[in-house]
Amino acid sequence: MIDMTLARIAEITGGRLSPEADPDTHVTGFVEFDSRKIGPGGLFVAFPGARVDGHDFVDKAAEAGAAASLTTREVGRPSVIVEKLPPREGDNSDLAANDPDGSAAGVVAGMSKLASAVARELTAAHGLTIVGVTGSAGKTSTKDLIAAVLSRAGETVAPPGSFNNEIGHPYTVLRCTEDTDFLVAEMSARGVGHIAHLAAIAPPKIGVVLNVGSAHIGEFGSRENIAKAKGELVEALPDTGVAVLNADDELVAGMADRTDARVVTFSKSGNTAADYYATGVELDAVARASFTMHTPNEQPQRVTLGVFGAHQVGNALAAAAVGTELGMDAATVAEALSAASSVSVNRMDVNTRADGVTVINDAYNANPESMRAAIAALGYTAAARPGVRSVAVLGEMSELGAGATQEHALLADELARYRVTHLVAVGKSDAMAALTQRAGDRGIHTTAVTDTDEAAQAVRELLSSAPAGEDNWRERDDRDVVLVKASNAARLWVVAEALLRGHTLR
Repeated sequence: MIDMTLARIAEITGGRLSPEADPDTHVTGFVEFDSRKIGPGGLFVAFPGARVDGHDFVDKAAEAGAAASLTTREVGRPSVIVEKLPPREGDNSDLAANDPDGSAAGVVAGMSKLASAVARELTAAHGLTIVGVTGSAGKTSTKDLIAAVLSRAGETVAPPGSFNNEIGHPYTVLRCTEDTDFLVAEMSARGVGHIAHLAAIAPPKIGVVLNVGSAHIGEFGSRENIAKAKGELVEALPDTGVAVLNADDELVAGMADRTDARVVTFSKSGNTAADYYATGVELDAVARASFTMHTPNEQPQRVTLGVFGAHQVGNALAAAAVGTELGMDAATVAEALSAASSVSVNRMDVNTRADGVTVINDAYNANPESMRAAIAALGYTAAARPGVRSVAVLGEMSELGAGATQEHALLADELARYRVTHLVAVGKSDAMAALTQRAGDRGIHTTAVTDTDEAAQAVRELLSSAPAGEDNWRERDDRDVVLVKASNAARLWVVAEALLRGHTLR
């Protein structure tokens, strides 16, 4: 964060200083929720969460060197005290889920005001360029690719992980300093107005919309409502800005009429009418794509991605559009994309054990679109190893509403399409039962388990047995391929970790 006195922070947040606080004390470090991460001169946000209340850790933060804390009550330490905010009726945001008295909303509102002031000052005085990214699937991967590209042009802030809601977004903004050239902000929504709120905190100059799918459709009610929410990003752009839209998604392409910014498009399907498009797409043995990248007014460039899945081609093109529109040449962009690797945990994280088993850990989140992409990556990887088994360890996709059972059942068709041989279905909901039943009907070897421990054991037993007719199975360089994927609440990354634990990786 930029250097600020406690007096100025109180003014910006609308708070008051505690009796222990010196108004001339400077906050020179980062803003943190975790007292274990706070450094000298930092600002500790006393966030009341589902399990612990940050107010109980103010002393530890002060002992670690925090200049002050942001609180909703006096805590006997230097602090900026902000008002609690009463819950809003019908609020379905992440913040409202565990905030009965408005304490969490109060400190987050104060942090958001602080982030907004920092973003505007850095933009006006230091030339900070803010890039916003949204979409039903692929936001985090694309954010990582954009950061990889822009880091070749200047100091870039885009923390690993999905800091994309009303809590994580201002936290990310406050990682910026006077030396930051680019901020890549991932933006998610659970309802109409959420992205507009995030964009107001840190006004973007470039907005990227990847797709409109079915994530959170249970809360939005329709894809059209999801499109309405995602389009708030391009509506927030200035007329000097750039909207980067997916030409392959009709609802995204239609957002061109909702912005005053200049519009550029990208297409992974080779649509030559798009400004940025791919041709000659090829996948290697572990579903990493290479393709020829076409950009306006420059020679085509060959890109070889280090991230996994054919769907990453579109994400890479979106990142290429951002870099090129900000003045980078196509060759540098292509080189940056080819050198990029996954930095966000449990996102298409692919590891091959010394015994030849490959584990694809994509367990951070799931919706129908990302599930289909991950199953395709599993299928392509296994297809390059004739005779091996492909194992999908799948858990529930959350927040699909009334269509959940049908969407889960349809995953069985995707498994069959990509000739996945085995399914381990984790969970006992009606939706998982529908997937299990249909997968069995499609001829997929299916095991239903209750939890992650049972899932890990089921996969271990399968991996330790030889495929039918494979006498020299243990001598193979390449063996079975396992995909682990579900919504975050299922915690299926535990299964991936169990399968890799104790094994040397190639």
